[in-house]
Amino acid sequence: MWSLAALVLGFGLDLLVGDPHSIPHPVVFIGKLIRFWERVLRKVFPKTVWGERIAGGVLWVLVAGISTVVPWALLRLCFHISPWLALVVESVMCGQILATKSLKQESMKVYEALKTGDLEQARRAVSMIVGRDVTRLDQAGVARAAVETVAENTSDGVIAPLVYLAIGGAPLGFFYKAVNTMDSMLGYVDMPYRNIGLVSAKMDDVLNFLPARLSALGMLLAGALLGLDGKNGWKIFCRDRYNHASPNSAQTESVCAGLLGLRLGGDAWYHGVLHQKQYIGDPRREIEPEDIPRACRLLYATALLGLVFCAGGKLLAIGSAVLILLRRIAESG
Repeated sequence: MWSLAALVLGFGLDLLVGDPHSIPHPVVFIGKLIRFWERVLRKVFPKTVWGERIAGGVLWVLVAGISTVVPWALLRLCFHISPWLALVVESVMCGQILATKSLKQESMKVYEALKTGDLEQARRAVSMIVGRDVTRLDQAGVARAAVETVAENTSDGVIAPLVYLAIGGAPLGFFYKAVNTMDSMLGYVDMPYRNIGLVSAKMDDVLNFLPARLSALGMLLAGALLGLDGKNGWKIFCRDRYNHASPNSAQTESVCAGLLGLRLGGDAWYHGVLHQKQYIGDPRREIEPEDIPRACRLLYATALLGLVFCAGGKLLAIGSAVLILLRRIAESG
């Protein structure tokens, strides 16, 4: 029950406060941990394909383990002092793990720049939330990149963390956050990360497999509640949900494209290399800056539905455990 309360409070804290830049974020420390172990392990293991792959596996275990054990130990210490202190600390942790408001804020910066016609500022703003090269993007390309990021991170930044928080509280939430951050920093197909980032990329695919599909279904329901084209959302989801190198990224992107009547995806530049990517959705109309706030409304509606289902599932599990305990007590009596 303490963990459930922390989940709900953390969700509310994320919506109200987001991620203030004045407060150090745990993901920053996770990023520094990744870079530290990358430097160390690149020196320790041979610079061969398998040497780098093994180094990447060791790195994954170390970073994921440390990122899980540290918050677990801190919460245990807080609980020994006071359960109320543990509740406050875990609620803050849950709020930091979720990224609903920050995702909206950063994408809306892109929208504001596009609305004023400042393409260079829009490129700078979108570069903060995407990994692709943005210097070649026109206005439509910038808007498309922002919408794609909001759609994809509805799963990675909100629903998937909610699922893991509901299962294992803040320690499992930070475990997921570490895995996702390792994929963001190391999971590239180009050198020098192709080999050392292989384990990080594959494990991120594994951990996001179920949450990505739950996110897509939640987004379909959210879109229907918002009055969007749910029929087309379902059609594009069924047709294009695997039109991506990742087995998970196009799950929510396809739903978003269908609901908004857009075509997302297509070729993109990463680190100076052109990557040919499939399209997602049909170009029923041209993308426009207003599609960014539309995607954000879809993000918030999906997030709220995710909270209801995750908190409800956790409450149901707690109730079932209590009933089993009471039955055993009655039988032993």
